Amino acid sequence: MTGQYEEPEQRDGRAAQADGALADTTGKTDSAGSSGGYQEPETTPGRPNPVAVHPEPQYVDPSQPETSGPYPVGEPQPPYYPQPGPAQSGPHPWPGGYPPAPEAQGWQGVPATGAQSGPNPVQPYPQPPQPQAQPSQPHPQQPQPQPPFPPQAQGAPADQPQHFGQDLSSAQLLRQAKRAPQSGWRKAVYLASGKTVNPGEGPADRKRRELIARVNQPLQGCYKIAMLSLKGGVGKTTATATLGATFASLRGDRVIAVDANPDRGTLSQKIPLETTATVRHLLRDAHRISRYSDVRSYTSQGPSRLEILASEQDPAVSEAFSEDDYRRTVTLLEHFYNVVLTDCGTGLMHSAMKGVLDVADSLVIVSSSSIDGARSASATLDWLDAHGYGQLVARSVAVINSVRPASGKVDVDKLAAHFAARCRAVSRIPFDPHLEEGAEVELEQLAAPTRMALLELAAVVADDFPQAPGRNPA
Repeated sequence: MTGQYEEPEQRDGRAAQADGALADTTGKTDSAGSSGGYQEPETTPGRPNPVAVHPEPQYVDPSQPETSGPYPVGEPQPPYYPQPGPAQSGPHPWPGGYPPAPEAQGWQGVPATGAQSGPNPVQPYPQPPQPQAQPSQPHPQQPQPQPPFPPQAQGAPADQPQHFGQDLSSAQLLRQAKRAPQSGWRKAVYLASGKTVNPGEGPADRKRRELIARVNQPLQGCYKIAMLSLKGGVGKTTATATLGATFASLRGDRVIAVDANPDRGTLSQKIPLETTATVRHLLRDAHRISRYSDVRSYTSQGPSRLEILASEQDPAVSEAFSEDDYRRTVTLLEHFYNVVLTDCGTGLMHSAMKGVLDVADSLVIVSSSSIDGARSASATLDWLDAHGYGQLVARSVAVINSVRPASGKVDVDKLAAHFAARCRAVSRIPFDPHLEEGAEVELEQLAAPTRMALLELAAVVADDFPQAPGRNPA
């Protein structure tokens, strides 16, 4: 006996005899096995005991998933349990990160043993073990990718909120259309084409629009303008009416002109007369005025919306308009009007003139284009400098008014250069037949050069509006 396992065909005679003895006891064994009891297999002398056919059952601890089968439960197999992450096998990820088990879908894999398709037995497809729920130790899940945040603006701090409303401004969303032309051949083409061909604004139209924007500068409080001239007949009253009408027709606030001539003034004759009340009546009833409609009953208003407060017209009244009267009048009017123009008399020594100069924000020195008119205007500036109104002269505006057609003998450019050296600005008003009439002034009847000159004068005066608040009178 070699101690090794030998095939049945190669056994010796002694083994055959043992087999014969075993065959003799077969009947006994079969009769005993039929009784249903378990029989210990007989052993052959000199041979090791045979191995038990049925393995001993082992107890499986459910808390130890690693020992429940050939496949560990704690780590799912890649073919059946792909790890969740950004890379998915399809466009839609499995809910929960794991696909359902094959049994849950009704698929059992390879048919069980017994229904075989060939001579060789087919082993059943190994079923993957199901993961067991462990309340105390939940299965770890990888973090899901978060949606990206909107990119931060370059140079902006991360904690600073971004303002996206600027992208929705009308300047960026609306297409800027061409402005319709207002004059010249451009307007003729625009109208002839039925407003389908728009060549845009010309240089003159753009200049006018820019001047209007300057006239409409914001104004805080009441701006007071004094119109001065030492010589009569230079068109000071007409300049007051036309400048006030220009302001009133372009601005949305209230504009009034006050006739402060101690003698009988003619300012009220430049617009249609609506009332016979004068500045004297206004001062007499000042204690009863509390609203704009109360003041409006003492003034007359022209087509341009300019209001005029007339001076005393009764020749029987001998009392002159004094400084105190003017101060009271301006104090009352500044509560209801934004621009107040004062048509002063020709004299500088009367009582009302001091009150006019003390409260004025700006001066307009009116001169004619003649030599004597220019000398009188220059003398006015000298008198103001000598009496302590130098700062008022520095922000004053000189107006060269052509009250008659130019003869061509006087060099107006030299006159303008003379006043430009002493005043803030110089403006020229050309001769206009409508103004020569001396009647009521209507801006629509003025010539185009005259209207443009008045617009430039109003724009120059309005340039001082931003500096007016908080200014102390001289």
